[in-house]
Amino acid sequence: MSTLAYAVGDSLTMLRRNLKHALRYPAMTVSVVIMPVMMLLLFKYAFGGALGAGISAAPTGGGEYIDYVAPGIILMAATAGAVMTAVGVCVDMTEGIVNRFRTMSISRAAFLTGHVVGSVIQTLIAVALVVGVALAIGFRPNATPVEWIAAVGLLTLLILALTWLSAGMGLVAKTPESASNAPLPLTFLPFLGSAIVPTDSMPTGLRWFAEYQPFTPVIETLRGLLMGTGIGTSGYVAVAWCTGLTLVGYLWARAAFARPAKR
Repeated sequence: MSTLAYAVGDSLTMLRRNLKHALRYPAMTVSVVIMPVMMLLLFKYAFGGALGAGISAAPTGGGEYIDYVAPGIILMAATAGAVMTAVGVCVDMTEGIVNRFRTMSISRAAFLTGHVVGSVIQTLIAVALVVGVALAIGFRPNATPVEWIAAVGLLTLLILALTWLSAGMGLVAKTPESASNAPLPLTFLPFLGSAIVPTDSMPTGLRWFAEYQPFTPVIETLRGLLMGTGIGTSGYVAVAWCTGLTLVGYLWARAAFARPAKR
């Protein structure tokens, strides 16, 4: 059997291990869903009337604020999975199981690959549940099947990028508590983009930051795909950001895992 085949087999074993952990201890996965759902309900029923009245020029389809804010909240659900990954990796590092893996005849890449792929699957399931809630409370996308596929592909690429970054955070964190705090800025960064309101409504300094941070082009692309509106150059910028973040996260996580354990 080739080295690649061994690596794939070991990675699948690690993937099964992580998915079984998720089934036995679903609290972390549930937490990924709860916060975006609460945000959806809050912005639909508490703030939707006031905010929606000020977004007359936004691409909201039928004019309902839920059609504007839902794509941003869906993206927030994608970012929430980063905490799950960081904690899971850190727990394995601090509890010593990784030291045992290092002594076994398994691929060195299998540990991280299993965590990353498992987290991507769990986060995609959480995103699907959030989309279901959004549809139930009035979100009405008019995307074609091709646009839905493109939206899912973009979300998957974003989740992959954030998962690799959070894996690196989990590897360098000293405790699971600190690992859970490290990715929090990623989960709130969409608020400083166009997730809730258009960037044009922000003060000059904040507007500049919102327009050039990585989540805004992703949100605008996702919103355009789901609502059937034009996305301009946002799609290319979004893919470029996601690809770059994936590469940075992968190289960081691989380098951090290669260092000798200090615990």
